Amino acid sequence: MPKPLEGMKILDFTYLLPGPFGTMMLADLGADIIKVENSEAPDIVRLLPPHVDEVGAIYAHLNRGKKSLSINMKHDAARGVIYRLVKDYDVVIEQFRPGTMDRLGIGYKQLSQVNPSIIYCSLTGYGQTGSYADRAGHDINYMALSGVESISGRKDTGPVLTGIQVADLASGAKNAAIGIMAAYINRTRTGKGDCLDVSITDGVFSMSVFATAGYLAGGKEPVRGDLLSGGALYDFYVTADGGYLSVGPIEQKFFAAFCDCIGCGDIAHTGIMNWNNKERVARAIAEKPLSHWREVFRKCDACVEPVYTIGEAVSNPPLSERDMVVPVRTVLGKEVKQIGNPIKFRSGHYYAPVAGVALGYHNEEILSALGYSGDEISNLMESGCLGCGTP
Repeated sequence: MPKPLEGMKILDFTYLLPGPFGTMMLADLGADIIKVENSEAPDIVRLLPPHVDEVGAIYAHLNRGKKSLSINMKHDAARGVIYRLVKDYDVVIEQFRPGTMDRLGIGYKQLSQVNPSIIYCSLTGYGQTGSYADRAGHDINYMALSGVESISGRKDTGPVLTGIQVADLASGAKNAAIGIMAAYINRTRTGKGDCLDVSITDGVFSMSVFATAGYLAGGKEPVRGDLLSGGALYDFYVTADGGYLSVGPIEQKFFAAFCDCIGCGDIAHTGIMNWNNKERVARAIAEKPLSHWREVFRKCDACVEPVYTIGEAVSNPPLSERDMVVPVRTVLGKEVKQIGNPIKFRSGHYYAPVAGVALGYHNEEILSALGYSGDEISNLMESGCLGCGTP
């Protein structure tokens, strides 16, 4: 059974987290991807431990299913290699500051002359336009400037960091993947390529629906401490042994079931918004260990669940029953476990079965397919245009 995106060909100039995660999603679904890394400044995620077969485990995950081309993008001969690739590829995605690819001679204007139907996606923190376009930034900055952190955390402690990079992943990686697929589908109808401008900050702001939609329609400006950020009984509660319960019974029927289960049935009629009951609920939960509450709420449909460690999460339902840890092989044949594809199809569970590789591993294979002779490849290596391919 062919994978859904089989036939889509992508040149991936991204690094760190947002772009590589987005293109990994496309590789899982069958896209043919070459990760093009600057031999003079490779993706630093490669260096993060632990390592599997000399490749960083995080890098090996984010770049599974992708071939690696190591090239000095400032070398005069590099443009010729990229142009030959672009003639046969559908998509280019890059993650540099605005203008960088243009200065290298491989921006949208130059590449669209080589391949008029190319789909070119620029993924940046603040977009290609506006006074912030050239500013550096990371996940924490995008969250701050979007307004989201003004309603995150608690009134007494302020903004809160999360355990994952919400902006990079949910608004950067996924919006880039969605945009690329939309442009690809449109090209099948029109034959025309396109140029995509994906701002991570724009994406975070677009997800603040509950807080922002009402404000934009004339309502009050949202503040920290509403229903979903500590201003009600919807919250985390510590148990007797230092564990945590996530308590989210917003609907009245779930709240009533929750109150009965913790021995506070007399407050069920007051609803989840009654802040005055918070200390009583906290005391009730703190009287028993997490194991007790896990058993209680295993049988009670009340939107209450334990806070798992990563080890507990992968060993228990729902994740343990959803094929969310999958076996992937390195190019040296070692099997490693990685996070599975969260999108399930009736036709199959698709994920790229080969882990990310060492820098420049596919140099010779890629250039040979472009028609370069062995002598030409050797000359490119000796001139410094190509980085050293290693197993």
